[in-house]
Amino acid sequence: MSSRIAKSLTVVAFAASLAACSSVPLDESANGSGTAGTGGGSASTGQVMDPFNPQSPLAQQRSVYFEFDSYTVPEQYRSLVEMHSSYLTSHAQQKIRIEGNADARGGAEYNLALGQRRSDAVSRMMTLLGVNSNQIEAISFGKERPRATGNTEADYAENRRADIVYQR
Repeated sequence: MSSRIAKSLTVVAFAASLAACSSVPLDESANGSGTAGTGGGSASTGQVMDPFNPQSPLAQQRSVYFEFDSYTVPEQYRSLVEMHSSYLTSHAQQKIRIEGNADARGGAEYNLALGQRRSDAVSRMMTLLGVNSNQIEAISFGKERPRATGNTEADYAENRRADIVYQR
């Protein structure tokens, strides 16, 4: 019996020591519930969330990239869409335009439709995350506004995107 108690105490002590080594802060401001002084931003990073401030993640991370011939938002961009959605839900007056783009391959009509499906996919994800649909305009530029002008796969990948543009 005392052996069982000793093992239990050892396990509890070990778990407590692991918890003490946690790199995750356990205060309110670090778990995302406190955003005072950040303009609705990410308190855990201490960064100001302002789409018009060039140092803000909202200004730096505005593009969702897609696979070839796809308009499914890749899982790796979910956090980016969530970040923008969080800002928009706390700033109901702010409006955005989501600009869908495609690479140079394919016809103009096809790429316009694909760009529209891409911008609609990001818009739909944002509304599911609580953004009012009146804040979002989804449009397509097709292949008319390439970011990269070459003909390599890397250039094509750079052009398969939906850009989130904040309106003043």
